[in-house]
Amino acid sequence: MGLTTSDKQYIRGLAQRVAEIAADPYYAERREMWYDFNDLNPKRPMVLIFPEGAWSELLPDSMMKLEDPFWRSVEWRLRYTIYRGERLRDDNVIDPEFELSPSRGAAGWGLEIRMKPTTAERGARAYDPVMKTPEDFARMRRPHLVVNHDVNKRNYSQLYDAFGDILHIRWKRSPGINTSLVNFVCYLRGLEQVMVDMVDRPEWLHEVFAFLLENTHVLLDELEASGQLELMDGADYAGSGGTCYTRQLPAKDYTGRARLKDTWGFAESQEYALVSPRMYYEFGIKYQAPLLERFGLNCYGCCESLTDKLDLVIQQIPKLRRISISPWTDVRVAAEKLQDKYVFSWKPNPVCVSNPYDPQAIRASIRKTLEIARGCVVEIILKDTHTCNNVPGRMEEWVRIALEEAERAAG
Repeated sequence: MGLTTSDKQYIRGLAQRVAEIAADPYYAERREMWYDFNDLNPKRPMVLIFPEGAWSELLPDSMMKLEDPFWRSVEWRLRYTIYRGERLRDDNVIDPEFELSPSRGAAGWGLEIRMKPTTAERGARAYDPVMKTPEDFARMRRPHLVVNHDVNKRNYSQLYDAFGDILHIRWKRSPGINTSLVNFVCYLRGLEQVMVDMVDRPEWLHEVFAFLLENTHVLLDELEASGQLELMDGADYAGSGGTCYTRQLPAKDYTGRARLKDTWGFAESQEYALVSPRMYYEFGIKYQAPLLERFGLNCYGCCESLTDKLDLVIQQIPKLRRISISPWTDVRVAAEKLQDKYVFSWKPNPVCVSNPYDPQAIRASIRKTLEIARGCVVEIILKDTHTCNNVPGRMEEWVRIALEEAERAAG
């Protein structure tokens, strides 16, 4: 289905509103702040919010007007941007553009990730392991990069025709290749079984990781050779939070075609929350580091606790710039380790906007953390939210409080 005349007028109106928001000098100021921040010269702590699972309460699907699945997703993305600009007003930068995700990815591994059936719309889901025996691993094959040029061309053409004169249509700037590896192994094998394998059959587990490392290098080679890679030097999502603005990328020998060393890399090991530092290295970082070596700057970590692993991360991850400090990481230890040498990407516990909701407690928590992390390059990122108890105003109030405390901390 295409757009009717009235649908096109409607979608162009949304695009025009995004362009108006992007023209606000507020965002030009924040671009410069991010350049300084990511280059470790912050003016103040930066504040970001990513409602994620709670978007279904802020901007429910029932509010969408278009029926066609493709255009309904475009409508949602435009209204998402407008919502950010009109109501959330954090330090995220809104540019006069529309980001289009390319149809591409890795295929042909021989074993494909499988989920257990569920009827739940929200909540936990479980992986159904497909590598149950070493014989199953023998079925794995060298993958290849798949790019659906026809779909990409069609989607780009449709968007350009609809509002390309209003917003710049650009491809999502992300390698899109899994460089963490840990999660892939756990999805294939099962989390509990991987932990048993570390003790029961470590040599075989090393074979699995070595295979994935070798072939992920192949995928990254194919991605570079394809010309599909884009620079990540703007308001792009960095790692598990943050933005990509930096004056240190692309590399000095960049001539117009992006390479991995011109972009940001990312890895994490959330599944290893209960694993010792030694095993964390042996079955994780040991295989992640060679992949991250290929990127210009790197982010590490997500929701895992890094309290007893920060030394390892700092010592072993190459070109490290941003480290995720989750709600389960000791902020005092993190402040001592990171100082002003890395971005302290602090993630407050998202339960603060669900229940019980206490604005004074939110303020006290942020103020305390900023006092502990004084002298660090701190960004405050509220994410991994699954509900705001259907009170969207809580998100806006969190941003206001966090910005006030960031300004206070900066004097």
